[in-house]
Amino acid sequence: MKVFALVLAIITLITSSSVRAADSTTGAKQLPNIVLLLSDDHSYPYLSTYGSPNVKTPVLDKLAAEGMKFHRFFTGAPQCVPSRATLMTGRSPVAARMTRFSSPLPRDEVTLPELLREKGNYYTGVCGRNFHLDGAARAGAAISEVFKDHNLQTFKDRVDYLNTGSDVQVSGQVEEFLAKRPAGKPFFLWASFSDPHHVWNAPAEFRPDPKTLVLPAHWPDLPALREQLADYFAEINRLDQTIAGVLATLKKSGGLENTILVFCGDNGAALPHGKGSLYDPGSNVPFFIHWPSVIKAGGDSRTLLSGEDLAPTLLAAAGIEPGNKMSGRSFLPLLKGEKYQAREHVFVERGPHGSAPVTVNMTNAGYDLGRAVRSDRYKFIYNCTPWIPYSPVDSAGGAGWKAIQEANAADQLAAGLRATYFTTPRPVYELYDLNADPSELSNLSGKPEVAEVERDLRSALAKKMILDFDYLPLPALLGDDGLPANNKKKGGGKKQGK
Repeated sequence: MKVFALVLAIITLITSSSVRAADSTTGAKQLPNIVLLLSDDHSYPYLSTYGSPNVKTPVLDKLAAEGMKFHRFFTGAPQCVPSRATLMTGRSPVAARMTRFSSPLPRDEVTLPELLREKGNYYTGVCGRNFHLDGAARAGAAISEVFKDHNLQTFKDRVDYLNTGSDVQVSGQVEEFLAKRPAGKPFFLWASFSDPHHVWNAPAEFRPDPKTLVLPAHWPDLPALREQLADYFAEINRLDQTIAGVLATLKKSGGLENTILVFCGDNGAALPHGKGSLYDPGSNVPFFIHWPSVIKAGGDSRTLLSGEDLAPTLLAAAGIEPGNKMSGRSFLPLLKGEKYQAREHVFVERGPHGSAPVTVNMTNAGYDLGRAVRSDRYKFIYNCTPWIPYSPVDSAGGAGWKAIQEANAADQLAAGLRATYFTTPRPVYELYDLNADPSELSNLSGKPEVAEVERDLRSALAKKMILDFDYLPLPALLGDDGLPANNKKKGGGKKQGK
C-alpha cells in the first residue's frame, strides 16, 4: 500500500540522526528526556515486530528493533482509567484508590511527572487523547460540580503543560510543548493516542483483508467477527503512521536527542476475552523501550513486568528515588544488561467500567469485581461477582459478539468457548496452565494435580490484597490437602505430609 511506502520514508528520516548522551559544549552528562507513547485498547501481540501477520507497523517495529521489546508486560487493570493510574503512580489501582472508573486521581497520590519535576527539574507535559485521571469527562453537570467545588481535577497542577485532543492534533501539541520548554531543561511528555480504541473508522487503505487474518483459539472463526477484527487491526496500522508524524516532529524540534522512548498499550482490545477481562488479552500489551545510548539494539525479553514497574524504572533512569509508596520495581538493570531479579508474579484488578449504572439485567461489561495473579506459567483468577454474566466491554453491540451469541444459541461453539463466555454463574475461581492452554479456555481450579500451584497463587494474591488494603474479601486459602484451609472444622481431616 502507498501509505506504508510513505511511512518507511519517514522512518529513514527519523532514525538518521544519532542520539547524544552528553552535552556537546561542556561534556557534562545530561538527564535523559522521556517520551511515553500510549496506545488505547491495544492487546499483545498486535505489532508486526511480535510476528503478528494481522498488522503492518513498520515505524514501531523499527523502534522496537533498535531497543528492547517485552512480550509479557501487564497493565494494572484491563481498563483505561485504573491502568493509567498504575503507570503514573507505580502502585496498583486498588492501592491508589482508582478502582472506580470515574474517579479522579486522589491529590495525595504522587505521580511520575511530579517527581521528575521536583527532583530532576524536568519540564513535564501530557497531550493527546484524554489521559483519564481527572474523573469521568461525561459524568454530567452534577458530578462536574462536585469535582469543581472540591478541586478534585489535579493534573493542571501536576504537569507544566496539559493539552488534550484527537490523534491528528498530537504532533502539533508535541511541537507546542517543545517550543514552551525552557532552554536546557530535560523533559517528560506523555502522549496518548485514541487508536485502536472505538470508534473503528480507519480508512480502507489501512484495513487488512478479513480472509487473511490469523485468529487465536479464544475467538471463534466467524465471518462477522473477522470483519470486526479487520476494522480493529486497521486502527493499529493507522496508529503506526500517526506515531511516524509525532517522531518526525520530535526530531525536527531536537526532542529525540538523549531521549528514552517508551511505547505501551493502556489495556487490551475491546473484543471478547480482551478489555475488561482478567484473561491475558485484557492486560498483556505491546511494550518496548528505545534508548540507544543505554539499551543495546535487538533486546527481546519474556520477563514478567507489571504496569507498577514503569514509573520506578523511568525515575531510576533519571537518577531519582521512587516515591515512598510505590510498590513497583525498577527494571533498569534489565535494560542495561545487568543482573536483574525477575518478579515471580504480576497482579491485575477489575472493577466498575465507565459510568454504567447498576441495572437488574446488567452484564459484567459495566460492573465486575475480580482479581488475578499470574506467574510465568499459571494464571489464577478470583471472581467476586460471579452471578453477573459475561459481556465484552465496548463491543457488546458489535456484529462480532452478536455472531458469537447466535453461534452459542445454535450449539455451534466449541466447549471451551461456551464455558468461557456463557457459563452463568461464572466460577469464583479459575486456574489456567498457560503453556498448555494459552487462550485460557480450560479451567483447572480444584484439580488435584495442580493443587500446590493453586495454593501458592491464592496465597500470593491474598498477600497482595492485604498489602494494598483491598476492600474485597480474600480468596479462600488452601491447605496441604488442596481443601480450603479457612473453611475446615476444628479437628477435621489430617494434613498430608510433604
